[in-house]
Amino acid sequence: MNTSFWKAGHTPTLFAAFLYFDLSFMVWYVLGPLGVQIAADLGLTTQQRAMMVATPILAGAVLRFLMGLFADRTSPKTAGLVGQVIVIAALAVAWTQGVHSYEQALLLGLFLGFAGASFAVALPLASQWYPPQHQGKAMGIAGAGNSGTVLAALFAPGLASAFGWGNVFGLALIPLVLTLIIFASVAKNAPERPQPKAVGDYLKALGDRDSWWFMLFYSVTFGGFLGLASTLPGYFHDQYGFDPVKAGYYTAACVFAGSLLRPLGGALADRIGGIRTLLVMYTVASLCIAVVGFNLPSSTAALALFVVAMLSLGAGNGAVFQLVPQRFRQTIGVMTGLIGMAGGIGGFALTAGLGAVKQSTGDYQLGLWLFASLGVVAWIGLHSVKLRWRTTWGSAAVTAARV
Repeated sequence: MNTSFWKAGHTPTLFAAFLYFDLSFMVWYVLGPLGVQIAADLGLTTQQRAMMVATPILAGAVLRFLMGLFADRTSPKTAGLVGQVIVIAALAVAWTQGVHSYEQALLLGLFLGFAGASFAVALPLASQWYPPQHQGKAMGIAGAGNSGTVLAALFAPGLASAFGWGNVFGLALIPLVLTLIIFASVAKNAPERPQPKAVGDYLKALGDRDSWWFMLFYSVTFGGFLGLASTLPGYFHDQYGFDPVKAGYYTAACVFAGSLLRPLGGALADRIGGIRTLLVMYTVASLCIAVVGFNLPSSTAALALFVVAMLSLGAGNGAVFQLVPQRFRQTIGVMTGLIGMAGGIGGFALTAGLGAVKQSTGDYQLGLWLFASLGVVAWIGLHSVKLRWRTTWGSAAVTAARV
């Protein structure tokens, strides 16, 4: 990464956005690695466990859109501070009062959705500081905050075994409060932010067909990453009989791969173009997931394929958001919210769908094959629009970025 990138924007804000996003993702995802232990104590079925894990994802998807509007009309920093305080309060209540039923677990999941909405704050906060030719790297670094899922997968099951899963919520408050202090002190809004749009302008975004294409592409890449990350603890437990801690370690390896490749995917897209990067990533991810769907007897082989799939999906996330600022530079806040919402809905659908398939058929095969098929659909859709994109808003006459 050359020196011009570090001189182009505001590095403290970039890394504050990453830290805020990282810790928010950790708590947004925490019910996933705790799912097996919570389900055992509350007596949940496989489908109920999947719904409990999927609820924060759906709540985060809806709130991403609303937080995108809020960030656009106030500022990304203000929206981030408000969202973080709400999450801290929800975890404090869950820790002190306890979670004693399926319904209470779902209610906690709704409030944890504010942590998922951090996506609509961190990415505009970072993006607005950087010129087009550095968007992939900036959005990739800020977006690498989804590595917070690694922290939850690695540590939450072990801490739950040692101290009880209810106390994990209290322990999570320590880094969250520290992050809130750092974010409030270091992050700055960009001096040249787009003017807030009228409410009608937000609705117009849904009338642009490119909005729907981006929502589809991200629902597969990010939705796939998040849906698999949320499902894999239960998958390794159900499919191979792993205890929650071992399942968490396997999941952490997969999630780490996807998180690591997000910034690299953005940098690769800056170099060779977001479209070309995405086409390759959809191909690799779909093939890997389709093979895992054959219910491999070896957990090591399944792990290897999931790691490669998550590498591809993570890189795809970075590639999508290398393209978004080129197409929607003046409405990046609302488009980040819309596209992020679609990604969250994709993650919810995959998590809940895999749980429903497991409950009804006894294994995950059909669900995995359906997801692999969606990757093929996304590949076909992207291939169909690439010429139009490269000759209109992605042409050399319009942007300095590779599309």
